Amino acid sequence: MQSNKTCPIVEQYLAYLVTIKGRSKNTVLEYRLDLLQFFRFVAKCRDIDWPDFKFANIDFIQSIQLGDMYAFLAYCQDTLRSSPGTRARKIVSIRQFWKYLTTKAHLIDNNIAEELETPKQPKRIVRCLTLEESVRLLIEAGSCSARDNCIITIFLNCGLRLSELATLNVDQVNADVMSVIGKGNKERKIYMTPAVKQALGQWLAIRNTLSVNTNAL
Repeated sequence: MQSNKTCPIVEQYLAYLVTIKGRSKNTVLEYRLDLLQFFRFVAKCRDIDWPDFKFANIDFIQSIQLGDMYAFLAYCQDTLRSSPGTRARKIVSIRQFWKYLTTKAHLIDNNIAEELETPKQPKRIVRCLTLEESVRLLIEAGSCSARDNCIITIFLNCGLRLSELATLNVDQVNADVMSVIGKGNKERKIYMTPAVKQALGQWLAIRNTLSVNTNAL
């Protein structure tokens, strides 16, 4: 789907998310895909030609009813087999867009998406490593390269998301504290354990001898 040249109202909203709300690129991409998918669904139900999204003007958006939103969610569940989590995210995308149109852009008077309910999601039990499993993993990591050992040690001791570790730069680490940029572009400080400091020191000693053109850790 070519999304960067479609639906100016959506693109204005996404620009607001980036510049004012500080949303991440991944979040903005998800919102764009969700909204354009919703508009395509409504257009198809109304037999509107939708390939270039020129139909998605303010008159079209104002014509959308709460029933259209629930019909879209039913389509996601029954036809696309979307999980409750995915459907919940699409609801957030629609809600936030209608809120923007009402309170920021002032293009519509009534925010019908406020009535949109979120599907009940099953509770998931987080699977964590036991102490014994963590120790075994660290022992195995000891035979890895200094880089891989550092990665595993940070994961076990600091609780980073994969995306946070992958985007970690050298200047985000000092003698005692690691500065991590997480979801929503929010920064948090993590105090490093002796094991993390040791693993980082061993890896940085090697990294500093390499010819690299990036600041990535």
